[in-house]
Amino acid sequence: MAYSDYVPVTGTITSISAGNNCCSQMITLFTENGIVNFTVSPESIIIENRQLRQGMRVTAFYDSSLPVPLIYPPLYLAQIVIVMDRNDQVMLNYFDRNLLAADRSLQLNISRSTDISTVNGQRFTCSLGDRVLLVTYTVTTRSIPPQTTPDSIIVFC
Repeated sequence: MAYSDYVPVTGTITSISAGNNCCSQMITLFTENGIVNFTVSPESIIIENRQLRQGMRVTAFYDSSLPVPLIYPPLYLAQIVIVMDRNDQVMLNYFDRNLLAADRSLQLNISRSTDISTVNGQRFTCSLGDRVLLVTYTVTTRSIPPQTTPDSIIVFC
């Protein structure tokens, strides 16, 4: 997985419609930068297999290395979609053995309350270091790098 090409877009779902075939959907997100459309295909990963509904706040990741039509509003193929709570933030990054993000933008401090699982929802009990992680959190310190105790971590094995 070339996670470094994945770009997050966070917004509220304003509409859901049928896609080009019976197995895909088109979702429209209202973001702080305007409207963005996503195709959710059978290959898209929906974290926790949540059913997407109008009014949900989500972050959808698209692969910036894939071609996209030059239209407005933009239309991307969703690779990963995660439903977000009101104050949640999300990061998809490679974390080293010290749980520092590859771009040095976030340091993780794991607690007993951190929910850790694999993409398919199974409990993950191995070391989190040297892996690609999808991290949800609410607050960070003002240190450099910022530190957080994540609410949840999804491990991409």
